[in-house]
Formats: sequence, structure tokens, C-alpha cells
Amino acid sequence: MKKALITGITGQDGSYLAELLISKGYEVHGIIRRASSFNTGRIDHLLLDTYSKDAKLFLHYGDLADGSGLRKIIEKVQPEEVYNLGAQSHVRVSFDQPEYTVDVDALGSLRMLEAIRDYQERTGNQIRFYQASSSEMFGAAKPPQSETTLFHPRSPYACAKVYSFWQTINYRESYKLFACNGILFNHESERRGETFVTRKITRAATRIKLGLQNTLHLGNMDAKRDWGFAGDYVEAMWLMLQAEEADDYVVATGHSYSVREFADKAFSLLDLNAADYIKIDPRYFRPAEVDYLLGDASKIKNQLGWQPKLSFDQLVERMIEYDLEHAKQEKTLRDAGHTSLFVGALSGSQH
Repeated sequence: MKKALITGITGQDGSYLAELLISKGYEVHGIIRRASSFNTGRIDHLLLDTYSKDAKLFLHYGDLADGSGLRKIIEKVQPEEVYNLGAQSHVRVSFDQPEYTVDVDALGSLRMLEAIRDYQERTGNQIRFYQASSSEMFGAAKPPQSETTLFHPRSPYACAKVYSFWQTINYRESYKLFACNGILFNHESERRGETFVTRKITRAATRIKLGLQNTLHLGNMDAKRDWGFAGDYVEAMWLMLQAEEADDYVVATGHSYSVREFADKAFSLLDLNAADYIKIDPRYFRPAEVDYLLGDASKIKNQLGWQPKLSFDQLVERMIEYDLEHAKQEKTLRDAGHTSLFVGALSGSQH
């Protein structure tokens, strides 16, 4: 039974990847940060009593800011594969917390690479490493963007990811680590965090439909992104670590849509006109905008046989269906007078 270690396992990608690996017979280990409240909602359905003979998922407290802790986890788990998905991944927030973002997203990757190198040199056991790179690294580069496109990052998040990208290649070339970069373009799902623009739109649209919210506040409506389904993209991660040689790959659909088009599609599924409810808020504009990302995934399609399965329309429909069901549950509880259950939830004026 192969063992895999995932950082960021409680996130959108981590949960889909854990599902995929367990379905393939892996024993999966995840690193989680300690919190005063439970933050494993996306993977609760995978968790069994760790003493059960059927348990396939195990969690370990750790942090990408703690190099010694990462070393201890590597020594304990002894994985064949490590997927480094952990990050401060909100681009706009990275402008407000640049030092923290760089510490976790850049130096965190270096700490993990060092932990793997030390373990591998001491034991002779190879660990295959996947680094979650990002289309944000391309920034202002002209589309379409491929593995040969020069990076032009336009946020602290993107700069940190460029550092991790090149350190991954450096460790591959210097220490012969099997280390891959997956340059993933935007990938979404109903598990996307509610502060990310796609989920923010689908959640707000369904709440507006049911009278729970009046308006949706957004920033740059003209920014264009290549949006795919996260469940498809984690398969690309796995394929990279099964290849004969380590390499770097762009993962994308090859189709790009603006935030406005995403919103129009989401609202239209509910027989609403997005323009009637959206207000532009300058707070959501970035100091440096990324206008147009469009990925060319020819390399991974030709070399590893990966293909995206879910279309843009299907993705938006999936997210709307999920959020509409949750909005209905919220409305039922509110109508019954259980408003206290939603204290702290985002109100219409905050969107």
C-alpha cells in the first residue's frame, strides 16, 4: 500500500486529492494546523476511527512555517509521495499579509524540500514531490500561457509561488529529487472557500434568489480566468507523480471567461439578471491586477493523457445547485426563528 502525505488537506484541492488517492488504494496522511474549532469539514466523510482496520486517512498537526515539525512528520509517515498544497492562497489577502504569505508559500516549500532531501539521503528511500504552482505566476504575461511562457507575477502570492517553482526545479537538478510543478489555472467547485470570487458569486446568487440577501459587492468584473473543476485537476497532480521522469506541467481547460460572464451564467440559472444585484466595491480591486489568464495544457494532454471532464457551464451549474440547497436550508431555519445559527455569516452588505 502506497503512502501519500498532503499539506493543505483540509482545503478544496486537498479533499478531492485525498478522495482520489484513497480510491486508488493509498494510505493518506494529511498535515493540519491546530485550531480552536474543527476545520476538517471537507474531509470528515473520509475520517474513520484511527484504530479501525479500515482507516485510510490519518491527520498530523504541523505547519509549513515549522521545518523541524515537517521533518518529524516525514520520518513518522515515510511516504512515497508528498503533495504540497498548503498555502495562504488568497491573492488579494497576500497584499495585506505579504510577509506571512511569503513565509508559508515560499519558505514553506523550501522547508518541505529540505525535509525530503534529508530523509532521502539518510534512508535511500525516494519520495516523489508535487509542488502546487499557480497560473498567477504568469500575471501580466500575454495569453495563452504555457510551460515556456515567462513569468510576470503581480502579487506577493504570485512572487512566492515563483520562488517555490524554481526551488522545486533546483532540488530536482541539484539533488536528483523526483520533484514536479503543477502550474494549475483557476479550479473551482462547491468546496471552494466562500471568500473566493466564484463561490462568492454562487452563494450570493442563491441567497438573493431566496430573499436572504439583496446585493453582491465585487471588484474587477473584466478579469478573465481559465476556470476548471478541482476534481479534474487533482487527477493531473497524481498523474505527474506516476510519470517515468519528473517534469513541470500547465493544467488548464484552454477556455477563459470574465468574472462578469461567470456571474451572468450563475444568476441566469436562477432566472435573475446579475447586473440588477451587483455593485462594484473598490476594496476588492488589487493594487496590481491580472487581466487575462488562458492556459495551454497541450503538454500534459499529450504526455500524460490528462483531459478536463467538466465544462465551464457544468461547473457553474454544479456550484449553483449545491449553494441553492444550502440557501434553502438557511431560509427554512430563519423562517423558523433560528437566526442565531447564522451569526457571523456574511451579510449582503459585506459581499
